[in-house]
Amino acid sequence: MAAQRILLGITGGIAAYKSAELVRLLKKAGAEVRVVMTGGAEAFVRPLTFQALSGEPVRTSLLDPEAEAGMGHIELAKWADRVVVAPASADFLARLAHGLADDLLTTVCCATEAPIAVAPAMNQAMWKNHRNQRNMALLADDPQISVWGPGQGDQACGDTGLGRMLEPEDLADRLLNAVGAIPAGVLAGKRLVITAGPTREPIDPVRYISNHSSGKMGYAIAEAAAQAGASVTLVSGPVSIPVPEGVQVVPVETAEEMLAASQKAVDEGCDVFVATAAVADYRPESQAANKIKKSSESMNLSLVRNPDTLASVAARPDAPFTVGFAAETSDVEHYATDKMRRKKLDMIVANDVSSPGLGFNSDRNAVTVFWPQGQTSIGPDTKLAIAERLVALIAQHSDKVTHP
Repeated sequence: MAAQRILLGITGGIAAYKSAELVRLLKKAGAEVRVVMTGGAEAFVRPLTFQALSGEPVRTSLLDPEAEAGMGHIELAKWADRVVVAPASADFLARLAHGLADDLLTTVCCATEAPIAVAPAMNQAMWKNHRNQRNMALLADDPQISVWGPGQGDQACGDTGLGRMLEPEDLADRLLNAVGAIPAGVLAGKRLVITAGPTREPIDPVRYISNHSSGKMGYAIAEAAAQAGASVTLVSGPVSIPVPEGVQVVPVETAEEMLAASQKAVDEGCDVFVATAAVADYRPESQAANKIKKSSESMNLSLVRNPDTLASVAARPDAPFTVGFAAETSDVEHYATDKMRRKKLDMIVANDVSSPGLGFNSDRNAVTVFWPQGQTSIGPDTKLAIAERLVALIAQHSDKVTHP
């Protein structure tokens, strides 16, 4: 992070005490840090604390005649390489979502062209409130803004649930990854096979069973892996996405074709297998030779189970480091970790596809990555930014696993 300029916004909430550690970590990593505090933040921690840690004067007021003589809020907005607001209160998030500029921090956020990350911190009931979630949906659709967290656990009020600000170490790590992307050559010499997109299971010559997968996440991982130096084979269902530079694409239609193409690619050499494709679980038992005519009020369609590409690769005696994806609509952690155990995966990436503006057909996503010894959350962010962090995680963990 050397020479990176981080503007840290601090809003009112008990989690403001953690922001002091965040400043310390960012300074230790070589970043320049300036701090803007709201009036609410000052009620919890004094500005002098952050001045001592950052080595810079702390700004607290938009109407400071001395600072604003030189249009200080514009100077701050232009100075920052990245703006991070931690903690971000429900009040601040509402004002940011609606473009208000009624204090120094919101004015800087409106004026800056730098990426903005917010780390929500509030009571679990406030987080779940439909008005707050409506504001969060607006922020999730803003390409300039990333929402980091909140985390789950005990809260100062005695409640337990979603609403905790992510820990300073996690926030500092996300900033490091956001600024530095993937270390150059971290996958040099590695061979990756990635599946992406949906499959189409034909009913007759003009109809098929499919799903809403756009393939964007898989293509983003392929692009990030190629940039990290890997040799990448992308087994892709039908999508309308440009092929990333340096990636070999094998087009397929059905689940059976995806299994065959994946096994062939692994046979040719594979260190890491990443299954992002949304493979149809079932296919019609038989395909009509001609278009089925509309002749009655109902139609019965007999389905049979498709082969499981991910489980098949993970079960190979020469199995590569295997990463699965789990798109769920409820109880995400339970279903994802159960899938990881059942299929003997090294890692699984889970996302809640019921969240508005994220997942299927969106350019943004938010995921939780699980492996046998731990987990981490990534996003909401662009799928390419998430892919870069996933590739860094895969590079880190795949070197630690040796299959028999």
